[in-house]
Amino acid sequence: MADDTIASIIALHQPKRARIGAQRPRAYRPRKRQKAKAAASPDAESASSELLIPAGFSSVNSAFAESPVTPPPTIMLRDVTPSHRPVASILLMAAAFALAGVGITTNGWFARSLGSSDIAGWLFLAIGVAADLVALVMPSCAAWLWHTRKRATSLAGWTVWVMTFVFAVTAGIGFASVNISDVTVARAGRVTPAVTAAQSALSDAMSARDRECLHGVGKFCREREAAVAERRQILDTAMGSVGQTADPQTDAAIKLVAWVTRGALRPSGDDFAMLRLVLLALLPQIGGILLMVSRSAMRPSAS
Repeated sequence: MADDTIASIIALHQPKRARIGAQRPRAYRPRKRQKAKAAASPDAESASSELLIPAGFSSVNSAFAESPVTPPPTIMLRDVTPSHRPVASILLMAAAFALAGVGITTNGWFARSLGSSDIAGWLFLAIGVAADLVALVMPSCAAWLWHTRKRATSLAGWTVWVMTFVFAVTAGIGFASVNISDVTVARAGRVTPAVTAAQSALSDAMSARDRECLHGVGKFCREREAAVAERRQILDTAMGSVGQTADPQTDAAIKLVAWVTRGALRPSGDDFAMLRLVLLALLPQIGGILLMVSRSAMRPSAS
């Protein structure tokens, strides 16, 4: 029994026999076919290598694999630089509504003052307010109609805007001229110490003339008449100086223009008064233009 066990162990551990010449080609042919297949398709992995690669891994080394090249993201300049257009547009829109409010108030007041009765005054007031509202919103509507290629309707809107704009400007001129003239007359009529002294001297001269000329015209009466004329001239000069200082803005503007141009331009008081009147009447009526510009700035531009 022991001999059988020893014999089986010896049989298991016997070295492999060397293959004879006829057996070597049989064992070599399968390996040669596998090499031929690998040479025919170098990208395909052999069956033996597929068995050695664990599931979820590739035979290509991931450390040397090239990742797909992606182009860098495009960064627009407006994405980097913050846009301040909304803030400017909001401020411009606020200025437009402020000017429009001033224009509606002034034109409505002046239009109501033209009425001979209360009903006529209220009707003029309604016309003035409606005209100012049309002048405010019509530029934006007309520009939008032009943008949507409704050219005929847009031109009609611009025509209506011109009519209401001219009406509003004329009403603004009336309001500004009435108030400026009232203030100027009030300032020119004020009594200053120089005017008071001139008035007292004139009164004394007139009293002396009346006493001297009571019994007839003579040498001394004519002297008193000359003194009265001189005192009246002094009073007129004093009142004229007060009238010139009644509008210090005009006087200062004339001096400034003459100083800047070194005397080449020296406008008169009437020139500057007309320029100021036009600006006071025109500025409250440009609210519609400002509103149109602010809305255009808030609209996103095509990129």
